[in-house]
Amino acid sequence: MSVYEDWVGRSQTATDVLDPARSNALDVALGGAGALTAGDALPLLDHWLHFWDVKPPAALGTDGHPAKGGFLPPVPLPRRMWAGGRLTFLQPLHLGETVTRTSTIMAVTEKVGKSGTLVFVTVRHELDAGGGIAVSEEQDLVYRDPAPGVLPLPVAVPVPDAAWAETVAPDPVLLFRYSALTMNGHRIHYDRPYAMGEESYPALVVHGPLQAALLIRLAGKGLGRPVTGFDFRGQQPAFDGIPLHVCGNVTDQGGEFWTQQGEAKNMIATVRTA
Repeated sequence: MSVYEDWVGRSQTATDVLDPARSNALDVALGGAGALTAGDALPLLDHWLHFWDVKPPAALGTDGHPAKGGFLPPVPLPRRMWAGGRLTFLQPLHLGETVTRTSTIMAVTEKVGKSGTLVFVTVRHELDAGGGIAVSEEQDLVYRDPAPGVLPLPVAVPVPDAAWAETVAPDPVLLFRYSALTMNGHRIHYDRPYAMGEESYPALVVHGPLQAALLIRLAGKGLGRPVTGFDFRGQQPAFDGIPLHVCGNVTDQGGEFWTQQGEAKNMIATVRTA
């Protein structure tokens, strides 16, 4: 029996208003016009800009996250990150709506691999604006041992061969803005001495959710059909100061998308369309 068995099935709810200002701020930060108003459809994945879990200083861990042991289990491993997720978009949400999010811990799994001990926590979120579930999402969080050494920086590569490709410069300003808009205090995204000295990264780390947001935006432009599902998984970290290529190809069900800095892909995603 897992020591975290008591956390499986735990649930909590949160309510927030989908503020157009947050979606506009992210759109402008990514080079858009920021012209959304109340009543417009919420851009896909922009619900991540809401439901802030703001804690006082005394309730934060040394990494900047809320201290362990609240809703999520108190996994003692020092490094944690958002490893991936699966979303189904059942009906649109609209800016200005009041939305309730119900979160449930579905599983806690311990594994031992070449990189050491891993603990995966799967959380299901269901978003409802009063007309039934609009977004059903599962998030995979991973807790890890300390890094055995500093990871190497990837070497920048030309734009990969893809049907659609854009290149983003993930500089510290963009990372700071995304951290602020999502109320993500994890220091690996904005505190370079901490990221390099405490978690053994070679630079600031580009948020996984930010990469996912870039991928789903490219999918919406490229595919030209409503997106009904989005599955994504991080494969290796992306860092600031190196061009990040955002790429995609069409498939029979929708598309396959990825981000890439070096020779290997950073995040991969499968997009399903109506």
